[in-house]
Amino acid sequence: MSAACSIYQNQHRTLKNLLIIAYYFPPSGGPGVQRVLKFVKYLREFQVRPVVLTVANGDFPARDESLLHEIPTDVKVYRTFIPEPYTLYRKFTGKPEGTPVDVNTIPKPGEKASLTEQVSEFVRSNFFIPDARIGWHPYAVKKGLEIIESEKIDCIYSSSPPYTCSVIARTLKKKTGLPWIAGFRDPWSGFLSTPVRHGLAKKIDLSLEHDVFQDCDRMEVAWQGIIKNFAAKYPDVNTEKCLHIENGFDEEDIPNLPPPKNQKFTVCYTGSMYGKRSPKQFLDAVKTLVTQGKVDVQKIKLKFIGRFGASILPFFEDETLQSAIEVKSYMPHSESVLELLRSDALLLVVDDAAGSEEIVPGKVFEYIGTSRPTITLALDGAISRLIRETNAGQVANFNKQPEIEAIFLDYYQRFLEQQPLWQGNPNLIKKYTRRESSRKLAELVHLLSE
Repeated sequence: MSAACSIYQNQHRTLKNLLIIAYYFPPSGGPGVQRVLKFVKYLREFQVRPVVLTVANGDFPARDESLLHEIPTDVKVYRTFIPEPYTLYRKFTGKPEGTPVDVNTIPKPGEKASLTEQVSEFVRSNFFIPDARIGWHPYAVKKGLEIIESEKIDCIYSSSPPYTCSVIARTLKKKTGLPWIAGFRDPWSGFLSTPVRHGLAKKIDLSLEHDVFQDCDRMEVAWQGIIKNFAAKYPDVNTEKCLHIENGFDEEDIPNLPPPKNQKFTVCYTGSMYGKRSPKQFLDAVKTLVTQGKVDVQKIKLKFIGRFGASILPFFEDETLQSAIEVKSYMPHSESVLELLRSDALLLVVDDAAGSEEIVPGKVFEYIGTSRPTITLALDGAISRLIRETNAGQVANFNKQPEIEAIFLDYYQRFLEQQPLWQGNPNLIKKYTRRESSRKLAELVHLLSE
């Protein structure tokens, strides 16, 4: 469709009012908030007016007050109370107030949890179904019904995880008959970050999951693997109702800065690391290159920015590399983007777990949008295909250290020789934008609401 045709069509459509149910919304920070925030930012361009229902007192793993300024001033945001159980969890396990729950509750492979953590996990698995945010349900449903009437809502959209958002939306659909799009950034049962359940708790969780998939009018997913996961578990539900909408990057978030002129070859990682996502393989490869004399540790800088579990921090204290490693805590999104742009190459580490080859987090697209080459540690799969398709960097199997060494050494030598490192294909990259993702969601809203 041409741009002129698209503009004409948008101008002559009837404006649709979309209720968006999302737990992660500013001032929440982290990657989970970006997808919904960008939908809210761009949907109005496609004749969809978003109205947001979120929480007033969320216990977010990260907060980013700066993101509040990205919410368009004409967007109505309704916030309701939610009973948050993680305050009790911290007291019970002896963790300090405000300790991020996600990076410190998902253990790395072979790591044994303490007795209090085991008890807490038992409670989480058996009493908080589908997740610890289920207490929001009655408050959200009550407010949601009020919003649907006062704002003349035409369609409902839920963003999960947490999966409680889907359960809330299902209840509202059953009470109002409105069309409902169930959005998923990650799969539900059996995913890396979801609790392992047994017996009755597992049956209840699977029943909720099945009913959500069955009852939604459409299901939109952030990566294709979610559809495969869903189809394998529930072959009785028609997968034709599923639509893949990529995360994309927001061009307005990325200043047009030239490649940096660093004195040291600078590689940057932003995001979280915990559980089965670790810098070990990358750092082992760089350490080997240094000990072999192929890389001068005084000529490299390795930046790690974000939230890191207690099991990850010791990797940053290696004697050989410590002088080159710089660790910074979570920072506002706009500042983390600038850190990427100030780097010569970016590090992307995919979880070392079964099924991870299908995961495509939103950070991948933001990396690509910076025009800085990406050193990707992953299995062959969706991310490796995307990086190779756009020529946005190089991919190594994270279980094959020689591959990681070869990529790092290639970029390092090109940096020393002052050769260009970025070789991405701009024509292929530009189709992965947040605006384009919002257009696809808007098309679906209009289709269901006509």
